[in-house]
Amino acid sequence: DLQAEMCRHRAASPRTTPRLPGSRWSFLNINITMAWTSARPVLLCATALINFGFVFGTGADFVRFISFRAIYHNITGGAPLCRDAVPWSVALRDSDILRALGVDLVLLALFSVQHSLLAWGPVKRACQSALGVLNRAMYCFTTALALQVLMRWWQPVTSAPCLWSVRSAPWDIWFPLICFTVHFLCWAVICSILLIFDYPELLGLKQVYYECLGLGDPLSLKSVRAQRLYAHLRHPVCLELLLVLWLLPTLPLDRCLLAAFMTLYLALGHSLDAQDCAYLSMQLHSKMQLFSAPQGGAAPDNNNDREQKQD
Repeated sequence: DLQAEMCRHRAASPRTTPRLPGSRWSFLNINITMAWTSARPVLLCATALINFGFVFGTGADFVRFISFRAIYHNITGGAPLCRDAVPWSVALRDSDILRALGVDLVLLALFSVQHSLLAWGPVKRACQSALGVLNRAMYCFTTALALQVLMRWWQPVTSAPCLWSVRSAPWDIWFPLICFTVHFLCWAVICSILLIFDYPELLGLKQVYYECLGLGDPLSLKSVRAQRLYAHLRHPVCLELLLVLWLLPTLPLDRCLLAAFMTLYLALGHSLDAQDCAYLSMQLHSKMQLFSAPQGGAAPDNNNDREQKQD
């Protein structure tokens, strides 16, 4: 009887304690999912902050490239920007000059292709579906990377005559100071406009912040007219950039190529219409009323307060 009982116990033991090899994998998958859910906001924020630092540093390099080198080339001890003794007929047949201009033109084309291709509707939607909230950060990162490539491999043309050069006294001293003042004011206005246009959203920080808080897309919270303006106004600092590009005491051939290409690109990317201009005028008027109102006084009446808060 005891032997028969032991046999019955052995026969029943596999059925009472079955092995479940898949349960360990299910438990591991659950742990991985929970860990990814917890780490995803941290990774998104870290990526957005690193991108912000890279874009900010590239902007500082771009200011140095556009303004500092062009105005203070004598202070920095660099080579002369041009050689007026060389006639244009000789300069335009010089292989070194043509090669440098070709490289610069390729760099400008690379930047414009990146800046326009990623803003094209089908490519933009594909990137949005693949990257999600990091789409804007990726666009800013690739733009900054294209600018870094352009500034790193830009070829100055120093063996050709300048298109103009202010050298007669006393304007050889005063005109660079005027250019410095105008450049400083233009860059200050550009920074102010970026602040007004919500630079955390322009650089992709706000999208990540709203995603981590579960608030959705920040652009969807703006008014319809603001969304329409953002769709048309790709470059909100056209006039200031044009002044920075062209107002120089000396204009060498490579800088003329840069200024002409950027001017054409800004002109083609400008698509504001009467409705956008009316909306900008209304917003400017409301901001002026806000700043001109006395402290502690009653705010001016406005029928569009709700929409302006959303803007």
